[in-house]
Amino acid sequence: MAKLGIGIIGCGNISAAYLRLAPTFKGLEVRAVADMNMAAATARAEEFNTKAQSVDDLLANPDLDVVINLTVPDAHFGVSKAILQAGKHVYSEKPLTLTLEDGLALRDLARSKGLSVCCAPDTFLGGAHQMARAIIDEGRIGTITAGCAAVMGHGMEHWHPNPDFFFLPGGGPMLDMGPYYIANLINLIGPVKRVAALTSAASATRTISSEPRKGEVIPVKPPTNIHALLEFANGATVNLSASWDVWHHKRVNMELYGTEGTIYVPDPNFFGGTVEVAGRDGKLVTVEPWAHPFGVINQHHNGRDLANYRTAGLADMVQALMAGRDARCSLERTLHGVEV
Repeated sequence: MAKLGIGIIGCGNISAAYLRLAPTFKGLEVRAVADMNMAAATARAEEFNTKAQSVDDLLANPDLDVVINLTVPDAHFGVSKAILQAGKHVYSEKPLTLTLEDGLALRDLARSKGLSVCCAPDTFLGGAHQMARAIIDEGRIGTITAGCAAVMGHGMEHWHPNPDFFFLPGGGPMLDMGPYYIANLINLIGPVKRVAALTSAASATRTISSEPRKGEVIPVKPPTNIHALLEFANGATVNLSASWDVWHHKRVNMELYGTEGTIYVPDPNFFGGTVEVAGRDGKLVTVEPWAHPFGVINQHHNGRDLANYRTAGLADMVQALMAGRDARCSLERTLHGVEV
C-alpha cells in the first residue's frame, strides 16, 4: 500500500505519543522530525529511529506530504502557515490557533494552495465516545436538553518538565484541556449557538515541583479557572468547568440529560472508558463496550488503564487524502471549536 511521508515539528512531550503510535496505522510513515532545539530533535530521532532535521530543512524535504505541528500553542498559527507555504498538508495539535481570525486565515491559505488542514483532538473517534454517539442517535435517552462537564485539577507544574507555556498566552485549562470536551460535546450534541463564561486565577505565579526545574517560579498569564455555559443549536444547555485551581473534586467528566434518560460519558482526553446510561426508571446500567479498536486498553498511567490512540485523526486524514473524501478531524469542525 502507498504511504504518505509524515514530518513532525516540535519534539516536546507529546511527540513521543505520535511517534510511538504512528506505526500502528496504515498509509503513513514518519520520515523526519524537527525542533528549534536541534538536540531535542536528535534525541527523538534516535529514540524512534527516524531522521532529525532543522525546521527549514524539514519544510523543504520532498519526501514529506503532511507535517504535524506539535509546537507550543502560541506558535501554532505561524508554524502551520509556514507548512502550508512550503506546499505541505498540516495536521495540528489543538488548539489550531488562538483566534478565529487566524484560523480563517489558515483556511483561506490552504484553499488557495489546494492543501488540507486537520486538527486534534481526535479522541471523539474513540470506542467509548462513538458508542455514546450511537446511543444518543438511537434515541435511547431521548432529546438532549442539558448537561455538565468538568476537567479540573491543579495544573501541569507538578509533572511536566517544562510547564511554562501552559501558563502563558495560548495556555490555561480551557485552551489546553477544553478542546477535548468541546469537540466531544459538538460530536454528541451538535454545533454551539452561544457561550458565556466567568473566569479567574488563584495565583499570579506557580512554583514548579517537577524535575529538572523544581523550585522555579513562573508567571501565570491566562485564567486558570473557567466556568462556562454553552447553548447548542438544538436548544440544549451545558455547563463546562475547566480549572487548574482545584486540589480535589467529585465531579464526573461528562453527563448529558435527555428527555428519556441520562448518559455518563468517560474522559474525552482518552479514547476509551466506561459509558453508563439511566432511563426513566432511574436504574443505572453500565453499557457493554463495543469491540472497537480504539477502545482497547493500551496504556497504564497513574494507576489508570487507558485507551490512547493519538494519531487516529492523522491516519484518517491520510486515508481521506488518498480517497478524496472529507476528514473527520476537519478544518470546519476545529474552526467551530476555536470559535467556541
